[in-house]
Order: sequence, then C-alpha cells, then structure tokens
Amino acid sequence: MDYQQSRAYIRDAEQYAGGALDLTNIKEIMKRLGNPQDQLKYIHVAGTNGKGSVIAYLYTTLMKAGYHVGRYISPSVYSYREKIETEGKPISREKFAEQTTRVAAVIEEMTAEGLAHPTPFEIETAVAFLFFAEEKCDPVILEVGMGGITDATNLIGTTELAVLVPISMDHQSFLGNTIAEIAEKKAGIIKPGCSVATIGQETEALEVIKKTGAEAGADVCVADVSEAEVLEADFTGQRFLYKGEEYTLSLAGSYQTENAVLALEALRILDERGYHTTTEQRREGLKATHWNGRLTIIHRDPLFIVDGAHNPAAADMLEDSVRKYFKDRRLFFIMGVFKDKDYPYIIRKLCPYAEQILAIETPDNPRALPAEELAEAIRPYNANVRAEKNIPRAVEELFEMAGKDDVILSFGSLSFIGEITRIVNTRKEVSEVSAPEGYQQLNINYKII
Repeated sequence: MDYQQSRAYIRDAEQYAGGALDLTNIKEIMKRLGNPQDQLKYIHVAGTNGKGSVIAYLYTTLMKAGYHVGRYISPSVYSYREKIETEGKPISREKFAEQTTRVAAVIEEMTAEGLAHPTPFEIETAVAFLFFAEEKCDPVILEVGMGGITDATNLIGTTELAVLVPISMDHQSFLGNTIAEIAEKKAGIIKPGCSVATIGQETEALEVIKKTGAEAGADVCVADVSEAEVLEADFTGQRFLYKGEEYTLSLAGSYQTENAVLALEALRILDERGYHTTTEQRREGLKATHWNGRLTIIHRDPLFIVDGAHNPAAADMLEDSVRKYFKDRRLFFIMGVFKDKDYPYIIRKLCPYAEQILAIETPDNPRALPAEELAEAIRPYNANVRAEKNIPRAVEELFEMAGKDDVILSFGSLSFIGEITRIVNTRKEVSEVSAPEGYQQLNINYKII
C-alpha cells in the first residue's frame, strides 16, 4: 500500500469500531508481529483533561535533554500523522504506509481464521509500536485513547512511569457512572514496579489510584499545585515559581500551571529512573512547549482562539480563562459538539458569556450533533444563537460582526479545530502574536499533512 491506500484501509476499518473493549485484538496483532513493543520503555499517560499538555511538556523537555523520544497521541488536530512522532517530526508517509501494510497482512491472516477485525485505533496503535521499535525510541510517551485498562495502548508491560491527570466524568457509557469507577479503569495503566505521578484528583479517584499503586508495588507521587506561585499570567502565557525555580509557559490558561507542575514532578521521577534532565533543560522545555487546540490563538485583531473543550471539566477550565482574560471584551462563539458528550453542561457554563453564537455541525463525523439541535439547546441560555451548517460562512460572519478588540472563540470539540484554522489561515495571513516581555513568541504551525 502507498500512503493514500493505507489511510483508506484505516478509514474502511471504521465499520469495526465499537466492538468489545479489551486487549484481545492488539495482543494477537503484536504477537504475530513478534511483540516489538516489548523492546521499548514507556511513559503512559491517562486521565480526563490535561493529557495532551502534560505529554507536550514531557516530550519537548526530554528532546531538549537529547533523548530520542517517541510520542503517540490521539486525536490529531492539524495533521493525521502527528499522532505518531519522534524528534518533533511526524512519521513519514512512506513509513506509515510500510508499517500499515505489515499490520494489514497480519489482520488478513486473523480474519481468515475467523478472528475479529481490529478497529482503526488498534491498527494505528500497532503501526506506532512497529515504528517506535524500528526507530529504537527511548522513551516512548503513550497517550491512552479512552479509559486505560482495556485501551489498546495498555498492551505494554515495560512502563517506567504512569501519569494520571485529573479524572472527571467522561465516556460514562464505557467507563462507569462514578468517579471511582472511571478512576479504576484509568488506573489500570499502573504496572508492577513502575512509578506513578498524579495531581488534582478528587478524593474517590485518588483513593483508587493509591490502592492500585500499592497492589502493583508502584510508588505514587501526588503533586500539589498549591506549591506553585503564579507571578504573571494572561492569554499568551504565564510565569510561576515552583520549589525555588522560576518557569515560563507559552501556554495560556490557569490550568496549565497544574499541568506543568505534574510534568515537573514526572521529570523528577524520570531523573531518578535514569532519564536525566537539568534545571535549565526543564526551563527551556516548558517554555518551548506548544500544544495546539488548548486556548490556541490563530488570529489577532480580532483575537480568534480555538479550544477543544468537550466535557464538563474542560468547560470549567475554559470558563475560568474567559472570566480572567476577557471579562471586558465582547465574545463571539462558534460551537460544535458530539451528541454523546455532556453538551448541556458546556452550554450552561459558557454560552451566557457570548454576544452571538453560531452553532455548527462537526464535519464528516457520525457522532456530530446537528447544528439545529445544538442551537435549540443553546437558546434557553442565550437567545442570540443561530445554526450555521457552512463552517466557512460561520467564520466569515463572525469576522464581520467582531471588532478588532473583540474575541472570537471556537470550542466544543477537537475534531473541527483543524478545519477552522485552515479557513482562518486561508482567509488572511495569520498575525504573529506579540507576547509580553519575558514570554516566548507563539509558534503556530498550520501545515496540514
């Protein structure tokens, strides 16, 4: 297969999504491929909100320290191939096609024997393991797709560090209806003898994490964001003190201090396990970290921000940023959500702040809530709402409504951030964001590959 054929092959596998949530398929695939994942060491990251940012801090800092780091994330925002990266570069089209062809050959054997066909995520995970093993990455940072214990990434047995970001209610139909039930699934990434780092957990979740860690003989470090002192913060970034050291972040949002503290504790643990970083490398790594889709500025005058807030905890974080950074500015929203998300909560938290809201339907996704239904759900909280099926038209209309001192905010799902960014980038050359003295200039990359 070439690259386009390999992408088509994975798209065709969508018909097998929604099957049994267990490790049967991925174990069978990798066994037939010789279990290359066993050659690697892992940092495994699970939880509800903050996984992407924490991974970005660790990935950037470890690269600064000279490690050949692999990174596997989902979903991607601007490039499909950014799911699988090493050395800051996505897997090449040729390598992706080559490894997908190897996985497809194994799947053909499996289905010929009457075994179930793997899902797209299982196929992508197998491709990632093959690629990282061939690249001899050390370490590999893995983001859990959903949950933890039955996630395809949890095939691994050589975890150095399990990182658990704050756990909240999400994917209840798959993971459980209480924080404790969900935490039990997510804490399933803890392996015997690994270390564990966590932060900001509710009591029920923390109890589960500590219990799981004790059963696995894994040391659990509970980081405390109250030990950090924020010195300066706005929508372009922040500076803070932590354990006597000053750090600068180029990521906005008060929750980024918590994410950075967790990353710093994770780096301290990794240092003890042989992955050494200096204070200066950690400072440089945190400052150089960028993470698309979390309070990301894609245009200025008017300010246009995209954020992947798609569950209650993320909505709380976004509302906090709106109140802190934009309380004296008019706000215009573009909102699109999946119908299986708790969108009524997101609406209640955020929609009263807007001058005007355009409800859109996330493109090419069967999980998308129709724009008309979303608009009807918003109307009791903000009468200035209208459904707009055409996303380019929605962007253009809000540019016409907003003045140069106003803010346009697109949120509700990560799935259409890339589309929104492409539209804005095509419409006008994106302005470079001027950061206050002491902050690194924002580096926004819009290349779609």
